[in-house]
Amino acid sequence: MFRAAWKSLLGRKLRLIMSTFAIVLGVAFVAGSLIFTDTLGRSFTALFASTVGDVVIRPQGGTTVDGSPSTRTIPASVVAELEGTPGSTRVDGNVTAFGVYVVSTDNKIIGGQGAPGIAANWTGAPAGHGIKSLSIVGGTLPEGPDQVVLDRRTADLSGYELGEPVRVVTAGTQALLTPTLVGIADFTDGGSLNGASVTIFDTPTAQDLFLKGENAFTDIWVTAADGTSQEDLRDTVRADLPEDLEAITGDEASEESANVLREAIGFIQTFLLVFAAISLVVGSFLIVNTFSILVAQRSRELALLRALGASSGQVLRSVLAEAFVLGVLGSTLGLLLGIGLAIALKELFARLGLDLSGQALIFEPSTVIAAYAVGIIVTMLAALVPAWRTGRIAPVQAMRDDVAMPAASLHRRSVFGTALLLAGGMTLGVGLFAGVSRPLWYVGAGVLGVLLGVAALSPLISRPFLAATARGYTRTFGAVGALAGQNALRNPRRTTATASALMIGLALATTMAIVGASAKASVDETIAENFVGDYVVSSAFGQPISPAVGDQMEQIPGVELVLRQRFALAEYNGDPEPVSSVPPASLAALLPLKFIDGDLDALRDGTVMLTDQWADDEETGVGDSVTLETPNGTRTYDVTGVFEANPLIAGSLLITPGSFADAGFPDSDNFLIIDVATPSEEIEQSLADVVAANPLVTVKDQEGLADEQRGPIDRLVLIIFALLALALVIAVLGIINTLALSMIERTREVGLLRAIGLSRRQLRRMITLESVIISVLGALLGVVCGVGFGVALMYALRDEGLEVISVPAGQLLLFLVLSILVGVLAALLPARRAARLDVLQAISTE
Repeated sequence: MFRAAWKSLLGRKLRLIMSTFAIVLGVAFVAGSLIFTDTLGRSFTALFASTVGDVVIRPQGGTTVDGSPSTRTIPASVVAELEGTPGSTRVDGNVTAFGVYVVSTDNKIIGGQGAPGIAANWTGAPAGHGIKSLSIVGGTLPEGPDQVVLDRRTADLSGYELGEPVRVVTAGTQALLTPTLVGIADFTDGGSLNGASVTIFDTPTAQDLFLKGENAFTDIWVTAADGTSQEDLRDTVRADLPEDLEAITGDEASEESANVLREAIGFIQTFLLVFAAISLVVGSFLIVNTFSILVAQRSRELALLRALGASSGQVLRSVLAEAFVLGVLGSTLGLLLGIGLAIALKELFARLGLDLSGQALIFEPSTVIAAYAVGIIVTMLAALVPAWRTGRIAPVQAMRDDVAMPAASLHRRSVFGTALLLAGGMTLGVGLFAGVSRPLWYVGAGVLGVLLGVAALSPLISRPFLAATARGYTRTFGAVGALAGQNALRNPRRTTATASALMIGLALATTMAIVGASAKASVDETIAENFVGDYVVSSAFGQPISPAVGDQMEQIPGVELVLRQRFALAEYNGDPEPVSSVPPASLAALLPLKFIDGDLDALRDGTVMLTDQWADDEETGVGDSVTLETPNGTRTYDVTGVFEANPLIAGSLLITPGSFADAGFPDSDNFLIIDVATPSEEIEQSLADVVAANPLVTVKDQEGLADEQRGPIDRLVLIIFALLALALVIAVLGIINTLALSMIERTREVGLLRAIGLSRRQLRRMITLESVIISVLGALLGVVCGVGFGVALMYALRDEGLEVISVPAGQLLLFLVLSILVGVLAALLPARRAARLDVLQAISTE
């Protein structure tokens, strides 16, 4: 039996290739995602290991919840006190600042799209375990306030040469610096900064720029002597440290930083694997359909095997063996293609500022196991039902000329589909209306249930459409149209199974089109309803901006008020919580809040005001207190007001600038609202002139702000569409595969049609019309489901500020038009092959 199965596979090489293609693409996405995220993780682990000393001394609360440095420092005297510590060879004080970027010669920010801009002082200290840190590979060390060293990649991208002035923008007290480039730094052992840019100053200059001239450091490295472990040196150092300082090993510091990153990487991996799962679901429809057709075409062969004594179990196992071989082949090819996909992802992220060129691909054994497990299991599960049907072939069927596979009961399929549809609908309802803690999980599960239910019920749902199409084809295309319509109606399960693959892809594309259009409409409405002042000043990358920008804009004639907002993350009950700071006087003058309890006059240092939603969720109100973990330690604030959430207040908790500084958050603004006496081109130009040399910061009016907010939405939707394109490619391959296998199955019929006068052109038209029926059916089902899912998803997100539901009718119409084009293109190869059949050989085919 296994030899017979093997010969069957080898005898149908074309079908073998087409059957494995869907699983190849799905497995490639799984393998590529895992390889890329493993590579990303290893790359950052190596980076963090090269940016910490053997022992790191830092202030308690030296970083905020998101890992950003606070304003806490270590007195320089601690360095002198630690000199000569037993087991150490040197002690170095470090000054580190973030949000410092180089502006290239063509006025573009280097980095900024995720990779940080870092400023540091030069010490020359080695990293932990003797790893070489950055070394000067060209030029000299920086000396004095007018000299800077850049890392090699930043220097190359910026276009500056040694001896030229470099434009550097910061979030510190000086917004713009123009030091001279005197040196180039790089990892001599082949390390990489992963796209981060580094500007290096001498220690006094770094202290002046980023610590306001304080003779202090952000952290201290203690280098271990040979034979001294990091743990032993840490314990020795701890014994002499004040209580407000902590000492940890370099390995602990590296792992701590890596854990923060792993959460971000986890999101990327989950994001990519979701689309891999979509591709596998769509691919499974293709595999089920392919095996159904293949087994049906071999039904006479299998019936003869039954007549010769093969048991139903042997026939079942032979078909599953074929599926296993296809799964292994598809997984192997998918794994190889996944390597190429991982390389493509590296290039894509490099263009976004995350350069992993210095890191080789990481190929973990778990990736190989996952690729083969996914490919083989999905293929065998998809082949299980067709394989089970083979066991029902009676031996007596071998004596008949019209052997046909027994079809599953339409009644059972209807019951199963209805149950899925109802279960999905109820789960969707729970997510939308039951007030559960994670509604999107329920909405997602409900969408999946409805999709699979519609797919199962599609033979019933689509019958009116197929019948109407057949009549329309007959009137429009005559006998050729009648044949195409009847062929689609002949086996509605096959037609709808092929259409279902396209349906899933287009349903998700339609959902994302509605989400994107609704998000942009919500942004427009929110800005239109809440925009105050005349201009907004903010960073193009969401980075903090120097307070010097606001200081200069306050001096412009005609500017009446500059409202400065700062926000950061504190820790509340173990979870990060956004905290905003706005001067109360500015709020009263420019952004009056709607208070439910209390009033703005009660906002003073040591107090906090809450949004109504946060107050309801935490059951907290006026008279209570809120305790936060901040960089400067635990802070308890009295609640003096509850106000309606306002989109221009970034956090759920509002404190004064004095409380914000006391908590140890950075002394940088996040965005400014500018109010002028009378808007004019002169004032707008004056505001723009302040940041003309700083492309990190932009000045926008209401329309410009809306355009800027819509940009990230468009980019995200475009990325999702690009990923969904993989599922749509698989769906198109499914149509090609079904038509090609159908033509093989109907070879004799095609020969008879040609014999009675059907021309090659008419035959190609007939097959094309069949393909268009499949693609349009899939598109209609997908668009209808997608509209429902999109509206439901936006309703579920109504509390997140996305209150407008917009259905882009033009985009959905484009999907339907493209589906017709897909049908025409998918029919080209099957139609060409059918038209080239020899008539006499086709007629004689059994």
